[in-house]
Amino acid sequence: MKKLLFFFFLTWIWCFSSLEIQAQSLLRSTPEAEGVSSAAIEQFIDSFDAKKHELHSVMILRHGKVIAEAWWSPYAANLKHSMYSVSKSWTSTAIGFAVAEKKIQVSDKVMTYFPEYSELANKPYIADLTIQHLLTMSVGHEVEPLRGVVATQNDWVKGFLSANIAHQPGTKFLYNTLATYMLSAIIQKVSGQKVVDYLGPRLFKPLGIQGVDWEVDPKGINTGGWGIRVKTEDMAKLGQLYLQQGKWKGKQILPAAWVAEATSKHIDQDPSASAEKRANSDWLQGYGYQFWRCRNGAFRADGAYGQYIVMMPEQDAVLVITSESHELQDDLNMVWKHLLPAFEKNPLAPNMAAQSHLKNKLTHLELTAPTQDKAMSSSNWSNPSVQLEKNALNIEQIGFQFEGEKLNLQLTDNKQLKHLIPAGHGTWATTSTEMPGPYLLRAAKANLEGQSPFKVASSYRWINQNTLEITLRFFESPHHWVWTCQLDQGQFKMDIKNSFDRLNTIKVSGNLKL
Repeated sequence: MKKLLFFFFLTWIWCFSSLEIQAQSLLRSTPEAEGVSSAAIEQFIDSFDAKKHELHSVMILRHGKVIAEAWWSPYAANLKHSMYSVSKSWTSTAIGFAVAEKKIQVSDKVMTYFPEYSELANKPYIADLTIQHLLTMSVGHEVEPLRGVVATQNDWVKGFLSANIAHQPGTKFLYNTLATYMLSAIIQKVSGQKVVDYLGPRLFKPLGIQGVDWEVDPKGINTGGWGIRVKTEDMAKLGQLYLQQGKWKGKQILPAAWVAEATSKHIDQDPSASAEKRANSDWLQGYGYQFWRCRNGAFRADGAYGQYIVMMPEQDAVLVITSESHELQDDLNMVWKHLLPAFEKNPLAPNMAAQSHLKNKLTHLELTAPTQDKAMSSSNWSNPSVQLEKNALNIEQIGFQFEGEKLNLQLTDNKQLKHLIPAGHGTWATTSTEMPGPYLLRAAKANLEGQSPFKVASSYRWINQNTLEITLRFFESPHHWVWTCQLDQGQFKMDIKNSFDRLNTIKVSGNLKL
């Protein structure tokens, strides 16, 4: 009897949890019911040239309901994705909560929060710097200090405050990721919590957002300007919250006044730009508090390589894209050309055939593994093990162990940690690894280890009898590696290409271990 009661108790808990998760999800509808043609959505997705834009997910909301959603396998709805500078808009939201709680004001001087650096208080303009200047990217730096600080220093706050300010704060726009980091540091100062924890009860819980992680600096402060990992639907929820002026399920979560202030234009990116140049650019429409103004009355959160939350108030619509794109303006051009005109004022007549065709297309999208033109293998590769010279990946040894069609990569890094990564032959083999993948800020002294294990899908193919190509796709990030390994007469060479850096190749040599 006790076992039966325990079983019913577990069943009740499972059902309750499932209902709670469903209640926290966004509502779903059909495109036509919300005034959008299914065929137009399909045309919009097809408009992206795969040579320039590698889509990972798309979600479209109209009138607060999801009308289309897609993930290109191995990317998936339940997986997080690195969002790069979309992180800035989440940090800005934390500042909005802190202002509402009267913990800070945007007019506050930055130095008042960091008295431990009083020796820097007499540097030019530093005493004039306010939270608003951080929010609007108008610190006054001549050159953004990000790279030099995060890759070489342990104290990023001091690094930022030590950087020379050349212009009166508030007078000149310069995209400044370390300025956003300072906003994160201020939140931690006034709340005693990292931004990710501060947002928990205020934003994540009301919106039903779970499992968020965020990189930190060497002192345990969230990086602020980058490093958040959330799911596609989490992005859509943030966009819908801003579209609803901070209201969620009838409750005012974030003050409407803050939403209006944060998404309004506060500074021109380039006051000297011609009218023609402005008319064709979504990077010259003005900047708010970590939000970009767009053409067509829209605004957006924007991350490197094509991570977007595009909010369109006039159309009552939200678009989320995760991707690896090398033509960012072209991304948005496709939105304005193909999607924007599709938003009708009234519902459309049901079109079951078009809806079925769209749904079938969106549920079978994938990033296919590389294949080879003809069957080929090589007896030259008799499970070699190689000692590598010093390289940017910090891999010291690499072993190739073939088991039929499967290849097991046996990697040893410079900390003597071992990593086993299987690769399929013309198919993806998936696993998790503690080894960080390709990443724009991989060299930063930040706690990437706190985000491991990293999911990776790997595949290999033969280029010729001596050359093996391995693709390692880290599918909770935008990026992948392509390793081209050549073994010829006992000499090993490897070319490494980061997918985000098409012009450069990392060349590595090695010696066979006997």
